[in-house]
Amino acid sequence: MKTEVKALVIGGGAVGTSIAYHLARAGWDDVMLIERDELTSGSTWHAAGLLPLFNMSYASTWIHKYSVDFYKTLEAETGLDAGFFVVGNLRMAQSDTRMDEYMLYASTAETCGVPYEWLSPRDIRDRWPLVRTDDLKGAIFHPTDGYINPADVTMAMAKGARQRGVVIERRWQADAFRWTGDAWDVTLTKMVEKGGNLVPSDEQVVITAEHVVTASGNHAQRTARMLGIKMPAIPVEHQYVVTEPDPALVEWRKDNPQHPVLRDPDAKWYVREERGGWILGPYERGAPARFEYDVPESFRADLFPLDLERIEEEYMSMIHRIPSSEHVGLKDDFNGPICYTPDGNPLLGPAPGLRNMWLAEGFSFGITAAGGAGHYLAQMMVEGEAGIDMASVDPRRYGPWMTTEYAARKNEESYEHVYLPHFPDEERPACRPLRTSPAYDRQKARGAQFGQANGWERPNYYAPEGFSDFDSRSFRRGGWWQYAVEEARAIRDGVGLIDATAFAKHVVKGPGATQFLDWFTCNRLPKTGRITLTYALTSAGTVRTEYTMVRLAENEYYLISAGGWAEYDGDFLRKAAQDKIGEFGYIEVQDVTTQWGVLAIAGPKSRELLRPLLRDADPDSALSNKRFPWLSTRNIELGMCPVRAIRVAYTGELGWELHHPIEMQNYLWDRLMEAGEAPGLRLVGGRAQNWLRQEKSYRAFGTELGRDVTPLEADLVRFVDQSKEFHGKAAMNETGIRVKSVTLLIDGPDDADPWGREVICEGDTRVGRLTSGGYSVAFGKSIGMGYVRPDLAAPGTRLQVKMLNRFWPAEVVAESPYDPGNERIRRDG
Repeated sequence: MKTEVKALVIGGGAVGTSIAYHLARAGWDDVMLIERDELTSGSTWHAAGLLPLFNMSYASTWIHKYSVDFYKTLEAETGLDAGFFVVGNLRMAQSDTRMDEYMLYASTAETCGVPYEWLSPRDIRDRWPLVRTDDLKGAIFHPTDGYINPADVTMAMAKGARQRGVVIERRWQADAFRWTGDAWDVTLTKMVEKGGNLVPSDEQVVITAEHVVTASGNHAQRTARMLGIKMPAIPVEHQYVVTEPDPALVEWRKDNPQHPVLRDPDAKWYVREERGGWILGPYERGAPARFEYDVPESFRADLFPLDLERIEEEYMSMIHRIPSSEHVGLKDDFNGPICYTPDGNPLLGPAPGLRNMWLAEGFSFGITAAGGAGHYLAQMMVEGEAGIDMASVDPRRYGPWMTTEYAARKNEESYEHVYLPHFPDEERPACRPLRTSPAYDRQKARGAQFGQANGWERPNYYAPEGFSDFDSRSFRRGGWWQYAVEEARAIRDGVGLIDATAFAKHVVKGPGATQFLDWFTCNRLPKTGRITLTYALTSAGTVRTEYTMVRLAENEYYLISAGGWAEYDGDFLRKAAQDKIGEFGYIEVQDVTTQWGVLAIAGPKSRELLRPLLRDADPDSALSNKRFPWLSTRNIELGMCPVRAIRVAYTGELGWELHHPIEMQNYLWDRLMEAGEAPGLRLVGGRAQNWLRQEKSYRAFGTELGRDVTPLEADLVRFVDQSKEFHGKAAMNETGIRVKSVTLLIDGPDDADPWGREVICEGDTRVGRLTSGGYSVAFGKSIGMGYVRPDLAAPGTRLQVKMLNRFWPAEVVAESPYDPGNERIRRDG
């Protein structure tokens, strides 16, 4: 057995074998895969093998699409039939709301080139007469989709990996990990059969690996404990049943091909053919999380007892949809663990705090994602970055605040929501509230309707007493829309307050801080007392993180970044600083997110609100352009509260961010409420703020900005200092301009706005995609930001945006269509 390898992959399911295969295909000729039992003995063996392309995540759609395309090539390469049945995937809709969901998804699918067809109830009945259609509104059909045999595709990938030089060792369990400074020493223990169980023997070996990938599936919590990290990958029970042959189906199949995979999301199930019968897979309520701490040693390729009462409603609805199944008996049943995460996306990428340790855990749709996960993770490991932005699946999107209880309950919720409508404006309720700013109760009392980001509760908007956020959700303009409009207008015309406490905040200081940050970010460093907007790039020259950088002293900086990405940003920042200490000198990085609250004041009446609270020798001039210019910071006092005030506003209006000791937030909040009575202060949530920033063409990380575009493609040339050397500069310039960021005003429908997931076309040709969308109060129409071909980025270019299955006219407008000269934000007083 080899004891030194380039990469060690732990886990022999579909995901692990795909990663080993793709690492070898990418050029790594020294890869080993270990499996504690037999290949496919985890969740892979009992998976139903479906390949659902339906996904409203841009990254996940690419991952799933790659899998579907890749699996079709395996037989030619390996000689093994992967068991892929391209029968199509039919998603039926019982309601107009569900059809709205499909129309949004279809537009997203077009951005990735995923084909689909629309079918009416009559179309369905004519093609598949066993399906009852009298209560359907329609369906979306994917002709290239289908199902696959999980064991066959795994074995095909394993053979392909072996053909490319991968060594696969079975019956070895990883029992310890030790980082030596440049490699991992992984202690493996030989597993042996004993009384039907698989138990550790006395035989051990240490493998030295430059890189380690964990794809341990149901054993993820044990893996996390050995690595000393937290990850919210915990299995949930998933059961499905197989019927005896259905005589009506057997007769119909004599002259017809297989039915597509049938999905009735409103009934919460999928059905496909199986040897003349049907497989029913429900996603019911009440499915429990399992193995929250460990998988019992006695649990191998095992199952849980079936709970038929829990799926009775779904079973009856299958009979309703396929009446011929009513008198067909049950042939087999499965109830096994499937790993989940709180948001349903896998954990795919670098492990937080560790070097050369890669996670591939929490795959609730492991067969669907395995091919693409292996491809894109191999790109990250071999080339430094993937070809798509992987932030939405990055393991560091969850911080150290996450606990076992949180993960288990959220994973149960995630399972239950698989077939519920995926409203873009939905906020799921489990485990909330958890992380709250001190003013949370005050905001709630004033009608705040909260969203959650990285566990933080943040007001989305404010509504009257008795308003139901749950009932307001929609794929069009929800019931909340009118309140967001009023809040946006209040900032444009008066003054508003936004709680931005959830911003991620880091202090970087020390003798090497200035040189480090000059190398780490692409813009010029600000002078002491000033601020700048800047970007940290990846090794591929794409945008890794956006920072508002405040220079507090010669070698002390306060970095503010997106609230949902605190650990993602912090881990990258800490590792980069550690790498550069020897070159630049001591660098200290402190995460101070929970030490500072942030209340943002914005609007033309901002000075009128703040001036009465100022404690200053000359309060009338303290906020003037002379004493407090735009893009500067000052330490001020508002009543008895010391405030680090930053003159910047994400809304594009006159305004300040008031960074304050978090323990004083309620005091400051109350003073602002009192002072706000005269100028008519309005409380404002994140949805209105998102609209307003689009009117200023302000890019946002996670939408316009990510690891698939460079700052030059994002049209952020003014924030890139080409006169200095910085991380990723050469790669950025070599990449060139493949796409270009634009702002569009859209003459859309009267009852809907884009969500930022829609395709952009010129005629019938796909030319780009939206990354953000909403409503513009300044222009009285829909607005969006996105990326198009560079030749179509000039202001005045007329394009179309696909919404609700129609093309709507859109025009590329000049940068910052609202107040392009920044006169309002610079206003003196």
